[in-house]
Amino acid sequence: MPLEFLKRRGSETHRSSAPAARSAPTRVGPPEEVVAQEFALKLQYAAKSSAGVRLRGGPRALAEMPSMLLGFAHGEVEVVEPLPLEFAQAMPQIAHASEAMQWLGAHHELSPVTRHALVVLETLDAVDLAFDTFACALLDGETDTAGYPEYNAIVGGVASHWDEATGDMIVRAVVGWGGRGARGDTDRIAQKTLAGILGNVLGSQHALGLASVDRPVPAAGRGGLVCAHCGFASAHERAFYCPKCGMRLLRG
Repeated sequence: MPLEFLKRRGSETHRSSAPAARSAPTRVGPPEEVVAQEFALKLQYAAKSSAGVRLRGGPRALAEMPSMLLGFAHGEVEVVEPLPLEFAQAMPQIAHASEAMQWLGAHHELSPVTRHALVVLETLDAVDLAFDTFACALLDGETDTAGYPEYNAIVGGVASHWDEATGDMIVRAVVGWGGRGARGDTDRIAQKTLAGILGNVLGSQHALGLASVDRPVPAAGRGGLVCAHCGFASAHERAFYCPKCGMRLLRG
């Protein structure tokens, strides 16, 4: 009998049994150490504010706010007025959906630089648009292709509110920066810029000197009076002066 026949038969038998051997389940024990992919995002916001400068109240003082950034503003200076009562809950925090929608509704027409500045400064409570009027611009650094400041760019300007005891305007220099990353000399540049803007404020013809008046604290209800002069609804229940035009509020 030919031996080749026996060899082929043996080979076919081996091949037919091989898949059964491979299909047998193999138990794998848990690894001693689990390798995980890690994800993290670090945001760093920072701001600086100067002491207040007392200025004689009136529309002329308000009109001069953009000129206080002369020599520091890179581009146009945008003035943001106090928010009316309908936007009393607005805040730039996406975790609070209704407040974030109010904030976007109130500021959607502002430039990318000003919106970025408000995100940083309102998040840190350096500016409060319940009573502050804010003149803002890009002060140092670059913007991306969409017009938003880079993480190490410095934004800000001057913020003002009315002293309810005297009717004078209190103006502060305010700067901020932040985002994904940090740069070592940003703090130094911000401090130098802050000092320069404060010098401009003190150089105003309406300046009366440094002021120690604290910023107002809006009441919990945030329901104030309506100004008879400009029609602005005050968000501060204890306000004697309109946050927008500085006129004394009439009480019944």
